[in-house]
Amino acid sequence: MMEWIFAKTSDPMTAIATFGARVSNVARKVPTWPVYLAGMVPGAWLIWQTVFGGRYIDPVRALETQLGLYSLQFLLASLTITPLLRFARINMLKFRKVLGLLAFGYLTLHFLTWLFLDLQFRWGQIGADLVKRPYITVGFVALLILVPLAATSWQGAIRKMGAQTWARLHRLVYIAVLLGAVHFIMQEKVWTLQSIIYLIIAILLVGIRLAWIRRW
Repeated sequence: MMEWIFAKTSDPMTAIATFGARVSNVARKVPTWPVYLAGMVPGAWLIWQTVFGGRYIDPVRALETQLGLYSLQFLLASLTITPLLRFARINMLKFRKVLGLLAFGYLTLHFLTWLFLDLQFRWGQIGADLVKRPYITVGFVALLILVPLAATSWQGAIRKMGAQTWARLHRLVYIAVLLGAVHFIMQEKVWTLQSIIYLIIAILLVGIRLAWIRRW
């Protein structure tokens, strides 16, 4: 498709704008509910495999880790929406809330798996882990940050809070995604290529957004 567009024009910026307009036109016709359903499929498949697949040596640990990773992935995906619009003229803004809510949903399941299946509501140990294990503290803070963002994700919240106040509140997502990436590295206990890549992507996306905010 890109080759066909560039064949029509020798100007790369015009070609990018044309491609972005075509993709945006397709995205505009897609409702949000199929994206919600598609976003739930990995989690549903993971739970099915964990319960009935018998493929994991430690199924609770595998479930807990992968749910957290899905949350980080959707959170990073939500932060790519604005750069896509600015750099590639691809308008996917209608799906940003969907991706954010999917990220929050997976993070909630990640937390509940740790709370219910891993520690089995042993409140003494839960409290001790939150205080004594930094990676758990970091992850819990990220969850707490996302709670008010998810609670104010509906359109009426923007009218009640005012667009400027709402936008400032939702900038907390930058802190949450950085904490999520750090949490992922810390819980891995070693620096893996995968965890480093996620951290770099998080830093780049947040850095781009902060540069734009400062310019404004």
